[in-house]
Amino acid sequence: MAGGVGTLLALAACGESAPAPVATAAQTSAAPAGPWTFTDDRGKKIELPRRPTRVVAQVGSAAALWDFGIRPVAVFGPHKLKSGEKDPQVGNVDITKVTGLGNVWDEFNVEQYIALQPELLVSSMYVKGTLWYVPDKSKDTIEQVAPTAGVMLTGQSAAQVIGKYAELAQSLGADLNAPEVSSAKARFEAATEELKKISATGLKVLMMSGGPDTMWVVNPPEYPDIVHLTQSGLDVVTPDKVDEGGFFQSLSWENADKYDADVILYDARTQALKLEEMMKKPTFAKLLAVKAGHVYPWRAEAPFSYQGYADYLEELVANLKKAGQES
Repeated sequence: MAGGVGTLLALAACGESAPAPVATAAQTSAAPAGPWTFTDDRGKKIELPRRPTRVVAQVGSAAALWDFGIRPVAVFGPHKLKSGEKDPQVGNVDITKVTGLGNVWDEFNVEQYIALQPELLVSSMYVKGTLWYVPDKSKDTIEQVAPTAGVMLTGQSAAQVIGKYAELAQSLGADLNAPEVSSAKARFEAATEELKKISATGLKVLMMSGGPDTMWVVNPPEYPDIVHLTQSGLDVVTPDKVDEGGFFQSLSWENADKYDADVILYDARTQALKLEEMMKKPTFAKLLAVKAGHVYPWRAEAPFSYQGYADYLEELVANLKKAGQES
């Protein structure tokens, strides 16, 4: 493997030099001087002689860092739809200004990655030690090219994850007191307070995802966004039995009425079954929340930034208020 990496590095060196990173208003003007250290959620302490500026990130991490003012040079993971438009997962990242190293699972262009001369790779983790969308087949090579940093999602609250990305972004030169960051944080906090008020009314919420033959009821403790909702007092259905892995309970559509709820939040990601398709499932269509029109999107992959979660929570609060008024 080491020989292969050496060959790829040599080939990259013969090519054109990689583009320079782009600075933003939310980044400090100081040059990346002196040693740089960061301890990620694996407990891994990364030490470099200077602050890295050439950052490559999985799309979820890129979206979070972007909102804090850090501009990755490349992304990997779903960032472009078949139509050519941005995948919602990539948030506010301008995909015309970053290199795409892969757009689907198990796709990562290692040669292109090396040619970019990366100084740091960032990705979230659902399983500790496993960087999301870094393929097993090439992870050893990728690890040899540049240090990697992982941010844990499972078992954390959204506020904790946002805090970790804020810590990383600040270490990379972001100004957490920049107006756009401060404003987004204030919106996030205000929306959370509104959510607490709505939660006190006792609305029960079911959060789910759909496939052609299966309805998945999500298990709240495993999702940072839902942990934030439940910590704010929202009554979210917890399945009485979860599948291996702990993330959800699989039900046939015939059993879609297993749990009662006033509101249903459905997975709005591109890979999930669309609401109009779920409405064709007789048992789902007969649910009281569905008949009442209290079915709203669950933004399962909102960027872990104050801006991303302000947008998410403001939409959710508006929908829950509507459901509460109509109940």
